[in-house]
Amino acid sequence: MKSRVGLLAFGAFLLGIGAMIHAGRQSVPAGDTVVLVTLDGARTEEVFGGLDVGILASTLKAGQKLEELPVYKRFWAPSPEERRRKLMPFFWTLVTEQGSIAGNRRLGSAVQLGNAHWFSYPGYSEILLGEPHDAEIKSNDPIRNPYVTVLETLRERLSLPRDKVATFASWSVFNEIVEHTEGATYVNAGVEPLETPRTDIHLLNPLQAEAATPWDGTRFDAFTFRAAMAHLASARPRVLYVAYDETDDWAHDGRYDRLLESFARTDTYLKEMWNWLQGQPEYRGRTHLLITTDHGRGHAAGDWRDHGAKIEGAQETWIAFASPRMSRRGEWRNAPALSTSQVAATLASWINVDWNAERPRAGRPIH
Repeated sequence: MKSRVGLLAFGAFLLGIGAMIHAGRQSVPAGDTVVLVTLDGARTEEVFGGLDVGILASTLKAGQKLEELPVYKRFWAPSPEERRRKLMPFFWTLVTEQGSIAGNRRLGSAVQLGNAHWFSYPGYSEILLGEPHDAEIKSNDPIRNPYVTVLETLRERLSLPRDKVATFASWSVFNEIVEHTEGATYVNAGVEPLETPRTDIHLLNPLQAEAATPWDGTRFDAFTFRAAMAHLASARPRVLYVAYDETDDWAHDGRYDRLLESFARTDTYLKEMWNWLQGQPEYRGRTHLLITTDHGRGHAAGDWRDHGAKIEGAQETWIAFASPRMSRRGEWRNAPALSTSQVAATLASWINVDWNAERPRAGRPIH
């Protein structure tokens, strides 16, 4: 298991840093762009139903009243549809008006892990390889991925400079997860400084270390997002992966209130990034976005904090799409089951790379 952490309020400062990120002009190679975003351990319950009142009630301390909790006042609504829109308003506007989302089992749509472990490294590896490798990838230890990932392959197939295929992650183990060959792509993970001539981002580098989380090797998602946005503006990548972590960290810590706040913050990050991309001529109408998670977690008050092979529900995931090549809108209904192992081929197909040609056992692209 990854280690876990606490939070500091950097809102005003980080907004100031965000305002300083300007659209530095560099040419981007012709063609489409793919963006992958993951929310670690994000349950289907919150994604499709917002605040889970049973889980929140289970966290009450003696003398507390549910209706008086700030997160209850902020996120409660009578229906699942209202609650999820309160939690992630931009996300649900995006998947309704410009994309779609699979994984709501109440509507006959399922997305499931192919690996047998149901925790982070195996889940991320399945996302990036298109197939599980249960014998080789069976822990969260920082072991170099034994297989070439889709990120490395896209860089090679498209003959891109290293900084045009970039990963920004809150968890340091992404240095090993996303690359078989170290240095094959651009990776900034954990409490690593961002290499850039930009003086505004230089302020972030010491702060992300000083604002230490209680989770070993993990920084707050706010720093990951700001670093990713700075790289977008300056390097103009063709392939971008942003991996957030706090939805898993706060759950392990039993802080359901902080978990909900993390979902809401991530929604604002998605909105800012998507609107920025649509405001750039080289990205507008040519950017394909896929949002998913590495694993689910338990369904009930007794196991919602946990995941792994013994926790029922940890195998249940979801996938959201916003792609010019996909006409489906809203929630998938009564649809064939999907697998996390289909993500790699889907990403590759959006920029005309056949992932299954080299990996015939990998999951097929989602259309």
